[in-house]
Amino acid sequence: MTAPPHEAHPARPGRALPDTQQGMRRRNLARVMHTVSAEGPLSRAAVASRIGLTRAAVSTLVDELVRSGLLEELGPERPGRVGRPGSALAVSAQGPAGIGAEIGVDHLAVCAVDLRGRVRARAVRYGSNRGRSPEPVLAQLTGLVRQVVSEAEAEGLWPAGIAVAVPGLVARDGRTVVRAPNLDWHDADLGALLPADLPPTVDNEANFGALAELWLGDGTPRDFLHVSAEIGIGAAVVFDGRLLRGTRGFAGELGHVPVHPDGPDCACGGRGCLEQYAGEKAVLRAAGVEPGEDRVGLLAGRAAQGDEDVRRALREAGTALGIALTGAVNLLDPEGVVLGGALAGLAPWLLPSLREELARRTAGPACPVAVSELGPQGPLLGAAHSVVRAVLDDPGALARQV
Repeated sequence: MTAPPHEAHPARPGRALPDTQQGMRRRNLARVMHTVSAEGPLSRAAVASRIGLTRAAVSTLVDELVRSGLLEELGPERPGRVGRPGSALAVSAQGPAGIGAEIGVDHLAVCAVDLRGRVRARAVRYGSNRGRSPEPVLAQLTGLVRQVVSEAEAEGLWPAGIAVAVPGLVARDGRTVVRAPNLDWHDADLGALLPADLPPTVDNEANFGALAELWLGDGTPRDFLHVSAEIGIGAAVVFDGRLLRGTRGFAGELGHVPVHPDGPDCACGGRGCLEQYAGEKAVLRAAGVEPGEDRVGLLAGRAAQGDEDVRRALREAGTALGIALTGAVNLLDPEGVVLGGALAGLAPWLLPSLREELARRTAGPACPVAVSELGPQGPLLGAAHSVVRAVLDDPGALARQV
């Protein structure tokens, strides 16, 4: 499960490179990688034109990236161009891969994503994690990680890092779960429980879902609120293409915004929180539906068949979501709201009352509400792609010594 010798794990996303000659070289390597990733296949000359460097400078950078296994040459560019054809460059289909993992209340999931953004291996285990201590859960997750890494290595990939999505508050150290009410975890150091040869970055599942929406969504704005749900409800705030984390890293806890202050007790210790009205458990209870393996599919199926109890429960959940979101929209003035996770599958019955509540309560024009195409896969994909983005942001950290 280790990266090839002489290779370091990538810098964490957003880390600034030093303002030195070495730092400039690494920034230029990143510019080449991002350009080829976004627009490739491209020739050296085309890359030089895009980023404003000389062709000689770009060729030196490209040669290093090819030797490192991060770029590959596909052969001459397509015919029809004037002049001598150059060799087309693309990000490598082999080499480093991002490993994403997700710890859900009722499942564990792991996937490997290559530098081209393709999922190359995936493993899922269903079963309740509520009330279990972190040690056995992380032991099972490690087994899935090793399975996925083995499958990825069989295709010529190796893990550049691992990112883990969890339904809880994560400290700024990127490894400690301070509190996960629906798992009943407190101050759990996940970094100490995962393989030492692949140090993890841990973050809230809604944050990873929002990043997936930003990077993979079609037409997603750069300023938006991302709301997702599994058993609980999470949210993330993205402004100017970056997560708004807050002083302690806990920004986005929409599920514990009080909707009715005198409402039922919540696992967080408060009363009348949004999760008590719009979380899966609350909706199932209000609809009179027994929990099953595919709870969202069950609710959606009955709503589509005209079950009025289910439709009423979803309308009421949409109203509660609208009340909670109104405060965030009035305070932050985002371009839009994106519903992801389980909420995406229930959007047809949630959206009318949610939009009505937002339109009635917001001070300015109604805030647009869109539905994520990624659905419940968002957090897992966001975790894996965060590792891929870290490679693109600092490919020099992975450069092989030839």
